[in-house]
Amino acid sequence: MKAFLIMLVIFQAGTFKSEQLKQSRVKTAYDEKEDAVKEYFKTKNLTYSGFHLFLRAFKKDEKLEVWIKEKNKDTYSLLHVYDFCTSSGTLGPKRTEGDSQIPEGVYHINHFNPQSNFYLSLGLSYPNASDKILSDKKHPGGAIYIHGSCVTIGCIPITDDKIKELYLLATEAKNNGQVEVPVHIFPERLSTNKFSELIKQRDPQVISFWENLKTIYSSFEESHQIKKISVNGKGEYVVSNTLY
Repeated sequence: MKAFLIMLVIFQAGTFKSEQLKQSRVKTAYDEKEDAVKEYFKTKNLTYSGFHLFLRAFKKDEKLEVWIKEKNKDTYSLLHVYDFCTSSGTLGPKRTEGDSQIPEGVYHINHFNPQSNFYLSLGLSYPNASDKILSDKKHPGGAIYIHGSCVTIGCIPITDDKIKELYLLATEAKNNGQVEVPVHIFPERLSTNKFSELIKQRDPQVISFWENLKTIYSSFEESHQIKKISVNGKGEYVVSNTLY
């Protein structure tokens, strides 16, 4: 039974790319961008086949990092960095519908949209378990994406040109059997010095939330590994010692 389930996962993953390539924009992305993406791998001495993907965003710097874990490895390597095309809201988590905030926290890609109004888009799992506890219970908002174009109300736009590359990378990762692509979003890089500056004259609740996020940021910085993260009854993230 276990062997059957493994084969089923492999089959489903293997058909994902072929189904995506039936979409004209995805096919265009591969035609125009696959060579450029492969060059990113070559430059960093990384293997293009069999990789898994991790995305990490920093709102203040307006940067989206792309990290790659090669097949049979536990650590991630930085592949590329994309600029936000524009941004909305302020530093701090998203807590209600219509607040224009880009969320902060631990998410994963839960939707591939090859026919997006913003060319191509990758949906994020907002609201997550933490958001559902800490945000407005009735109207937390939703439909948060990384997408093309250069407009946003709480999403992360990186232009049509660059979303072609990122959508391709996410498609490859899922086709390689990656069930979920993790996405961590931080207000900024939470090193000790920057964190000290960040929390000046901030609301105590926001400071507490950022202190919690700092444990996630520090865990990855120290190991370049992603640990499994759960959420407790207070909406706090808890980092385990088990790999994601």
